[in-house]
Amino acid sequence: MAIETQWVLDDAHLARLCAEWRQLPFVAVDTEFMRVDTFYPIAGLVQVGDGRRAYLIDPLAVSDWQPFAGLLQDAAVVKVLHACSEDLEVLSRLTASLPTPLFDTQLAAGYLNLGFSMGYSRLVQAVLGLELPKDETRSDWLQRPLSEMQVRYAAEDVQHLAELYAALLPRLSEEKRHWVLEDGAELVANLQRETDPDEAYREVKQAWRLKPQQLAVLRALTAWRERQARARNQPRNRVLREASLWPLARTQPKDLVALARIEDMHPRSVRQDGETLLELIRQAASTPEHNWPAVLPEPLPLEASSVLKKLRAVGQRLAAELDIAPELMLRKKILEALLKSGYPNGPYVLPDSLRGWRRERMGQALLDALEKSPS
Repeated sequence: MAIETQWVLDDAHLARLCAEWRQLPFVAVDTEFMRVDTFYPIAGLVQVGDGRRAYLIDPLAVSDWQPFAGLLQDAAVVKVLHACSEDLEVLSRLTASLPTPLFDTQLAAGYLNLGFSMGYSRLVQAVLGLELPKDETRSDWLQRPLSEMQVRYAAEDVQHLAELYAALLPRLSEEKRHWVLEDGAELVANLQRETDPDEAYREVKQAWRLKPQQLAVLRALTAWRERQARARNQPRNRVLREASLWPLARTQPKDLVALARIEDMHPRSVRQDGETLLELIRQAASTPEHNWPAVLPEPLPLEASSVLKKLRAVGQRLAAELDIAPELMLRKKILEALLKSGYPNGPYVLPDSLRGWRRERMGQALLDALEKSPS
């Protein structure tokens, strides 16, 4: 059956529709975008579904996004998305706002124990029994006109997203509905916690092997790379490759020849930014000792894996009791942060990253499991 589709090509039309959508209990939202050689995604299409028809908003034609931002921030209207981390980036960049409350159908599927990280097509097939058209996500969403196949794909995506919400919501208990929205709020909060460029060095592989003076150099290089990627709107690895950061900080080359010999150093980086990088390294290497970063903690030893397994079991037991996907319970990073807070002999402290209902339901059980674990 053909889906009723309406194009939105000017500010006045979008404003009228946003006023109508704000009278509804929910809207489904999806985006199509391009991100081939840019730091930020470029919006090619924004789709809204109200359960009756699909609206295709053209970001190349619309300029006033304030009414849509108002819709996204309207607490009375649930915004339904699927696996939405990149969609959130698109919406934030386009409208300077983020959806609240946010209902992610991928999370809802996990809370119903239908599967974890279910792809959209698979979930639509499992819940609605429908076969979606061929994936068009890799096609050019900035071309105009869009192909007939692209339009069909975009319209069906958001129409079925509204249908998914209508099908999944009654199957969720009141408690699980609250958890889905809580996790949605956490997704939004994570995006708002934009990486501090001066803290980016902590995420570099093997950074824990560097001495404090070398870490000062790594901190300067990663902060520069992050700021340049944003300013140039280029992927980080195009500015300076990830694999070059650690050897640059460790060996601290003093001329262009030595710089060019660094592992995975792209010749373009040497040509374009070589002198800047050398000056950055020189300045950071002479940072006064009292301003050096502290040595980063070593990774957990292999023998800690048995303790991690016990902690995971706490989440798995509760997942079985609640009939939800076990992967939803405890992320590995949270468990590692908990273990690092006191390994090997304690005392242990629950990390700030363990929040909300998970902290309430599992916090004490995790600490108890650590107390019972042998050193």
